[in-house]
Amino acid sequence: MPRKSTGLLIAALLALTAGLAACGSSGGGSGSSSSSKVLKVWWYEGPGSAYQIAWDQAIKDFKEQHPGVTVQFSLKSFNQMQQNASMILNSSDVPDVMEYNKGDATTGLLSKQGLLTDLTPEASKYRWDKLLGPDLQVTARYDAKGVMGSGNWYGVSDYAEYLTVYYNKGMFAKYGIAVPTTMAQLTAAMDTFLKHGITPFANAGNDYMAMQYLYMMELSQATPQQVQDYERYTGKVDFHNTAWTNAVKTFQDWVSKGYIAKNSVGLTATQAGNNFETGKSPMLMSGSWWAGTFETEIKSFQWGTFLWPGNTLNAGSGGNLFVVPKNAASKDLAYDFINDTLQPDVQKLLANNGAVPIAARTGGVSNPLNVELIKNFQTLATNNGLAYYPDWPTPNFYNTLLAQTQDLMNGASGDSVLSTLQTNYDQYVSSLG
Repeated sequence: MPRKSTGLLIAALLALTAGLAACGSSGGGSGSSSSSKVLKVWWYEGPGSAYQIAWDQAIKDFKEQHPGVTVQFSLKSFNQMQQNASMILNSSDVPDVMEYNKGDATTGLLSKQGLLTDLTPEASKYRWDKLLGPDLQVTARYDAKGVMGSGNWYGVSDYAEYLTVYYNKGMFAKYGIAVPTTMAQLTAAMDTFLKHGITPFANAGNDYMAMQYLYMMELSQATPQQVQDYERYTGKVDFHNTAWTNAVKTFQDWVSKGYIAKNSVGLTATQAGNNFETGKSPMLMSGSWWAGTFETEIKSFQWGTFLWPGNTLNAGSGGNLFVVPKNAASKDLAYDFINDTLQPDVQKLLANNGAVPIAARTGGVSNPLNVELIKNFQTLATNNGLAYYPDWPTPNFYNTLLAQTQDLMNGASGDSVLSTLQTNYDQYVSSLG
């Protein structure tokens, strides 16, 4: 089904954030003041990130509200959790609350396997079901088959994310280039950079970035219903349709013209980010999660962001989820901690350190770059613009897309790539019954 309208999302969030502080963290955990209680928290956001800064504050708030409770925090890696979550959560040594990737192939799979706690009662108790608008609830809720968008709550996010274009203001000014608002203007900008021997876009073919370029190209001609069919199996998906065919042709065209470098096929996202940070490429298209890093690390030039020109659909969603394992020992404390991440002080820290808070507020945000980041998200959220991510539909689609975008960069035929995607996708959908 088409996504429900989120036109009232921002207004509703602004009204509810203050209310959450009153109903939130004061009493969810049974025995929460007992010195024998321990809360085990895992996440994989690195030191210095907006998320680490904000969640450290949530831990401080939690400790103040739960005197005598010991918080045991462990920093994990994304790959560690992505590859081993099922095995970890099948053991007796599990965290009480942990960060985990959203989507059918991740949280949906764990929920279907019975490894996560159903948070539906808590969503009502803490009013998370009112704070998160319809589009942002999609990745928090999963049905019996592990398909996102309906059913029970299995996770809660305290931030949002989306793909955006980062650009070097100095390089744009040097070559007389205005911020593009149409694809024709973006193409003209890229051609100008090429004339001066500059590769317009940083890219990482050995990581998630290349598939995100491909997906944004697909979304330029996709419909909201096609996104729903692709992500939620609501209808037949044809990888040889106009949108996907256009995507592979456009991607190949960009590689052949040099808009993205063919030798970036072996680069990681970190290397692509470094190419933007050092001024080697004037643009990089990737997630809003890079903003905090760039604010910290870029000292030699000014930069900004703009939405992918011409698209009404844009990759994005609620952020990674806090989930509660089925075998967690201190679930009530876990619920209280999750709620602490949604409180105004934590949300403000997210906003002021380069992230998009779930409340999507700009009040009290001092950095113009962060205000711009949040306002662009508001534009997407209020116009049904969030289209999730390309690797979500199947547990191994990330690896499939990674390999196929590399093949495209290396000269494989578009038809062959699309057929491989079709086969992988159809096999998984068939397994769902």
